[in-house]
Amino acid sequence: MEMAKIETIEKPDRLHDLDWLRVLVFGLLILYHVGMFFVPWDWHIKNNELSGGLQYPMRFVNLWRLNILFMISGMGTWLALGKRSGGQYARERLKRLLVPLVFGMLVIVPPQVYLERLVCGDYQGSYLGFLIRDAFHGVYPEGNVSWHHLWFLPYLLLFSLVLAPVFVHMRRHPANRWTKFLSKAVTHPTGMLIFILPLWLTEAFLQPRFPSTHDLIGDWYNLVLYFLLFFSGFSLMAAGRAFRDSVRNKRRPYLLTGVLGILAHIMLSSQFAGFPGLLLPLIRVVGYWFMILGLFGYAARYLNRESGLIRYCNKAVYPFYILHQTVTVVLGYRVMDKSWPMAWKGLILIAGTFGICWLLYEFLIRRIPLLRPLFGVKP
Repeated sequence: MEMAKIETIEKPDRLHDLDWLRVLVFGLLILYHVGMFFVPWDWHIKNNELSGGLQYPMRFVNLWRLNILFMISGMGTWLALGKRSGGQYARERLKRLLVPLVFGMLVIVPPQVYLERLVCGDYQGSYLGFLIRDAFHGVYPEGNVSWHHLWFLPYLLLFSLVLAPVFVHMRRHPANRWTKFLSKAVTHPTGMLIFILPLWLTEAFLQPRFPSTHDLIGDWYNLVLYFLLFFSGFSLMAAGRAFRDSVRNKRRPYLLTGVLGILAHIMLSSQFAGFPGLLLPLIRVVGYWFMILGLFGYAARYLNRESGLIRYCNKAVYPFYILHQTVTVVLGYRVMDKSWPMAWKGLILIAGTFGICWLLYEFLIRRIPLLRPLFGVKP
């Protein structure tokens, strides 16, 4: 009976609400990177006028935007393993993650590094000369070889390959103890709290000791945090309909708790430098965890509908992700020293990034078979 219960989970090839969330969050990533051009935080190039106020909405988004992407990736893995063996899944991950990563590091990222070197006065000369002589010497930031915004790909590839045997076992044995436990726990009013403890310990003890680098090697805080979120996404999908019903039914209190938690974290971390060390990470985790659950709930309630638009966007989102930051940096370089209002520059960067990415996808990547695998687009 237990196995029958767990196996009544939804079994479509796609859950369209997850597709919509993925597209929307990657779209938010583009807006976030445009914002990085204008805030006082360290980034590759900067506008000649900066905004202190813009950092607050960006801090709000920053607490959950990457976390939800790793959870969505874990959920997508659960769906993918429903129609693939472990070996097929591993080969597919290598094709769709490693190939675009290598291509991106060779072709997409170097223009960003070149423009950064020009702005900082560390290089003078043409891009062709930089590409031939200097682009692939040394590791960034001392050298020029980098994956920049594509750091998400090696982390996701590592997690996918390391966890593949565990995930295959869970998929083939849906009545395993962990899945049975979760399918019951998520129906309880406080059941979702079981995920908070490992996330809290990660935030409390790893985050202060291992600042975020996105270098993979030695980036222990990010490695553990995103590993946990990726595994959580897969596990919650394995819990079946109980999870989706729970977040759909409790979406309002979840979202409200998340918003209040994130706002409390921003206020307390900004105003009280000596705030108790273990309490602030707990507020942070409660904020982003319930924010994510609330977004899953609203998406399950309102976005789980197939349409031609989501089919198109779901195919385009990966090329947009690979291309977008280079386009933003190039456009930013062209306007950074202009005396135009920041609002005008922001609109130019937003419209230009989305527009140029769409043109490249629609008229080149989508139509030229040789380009499709380089951007992770399926044949």
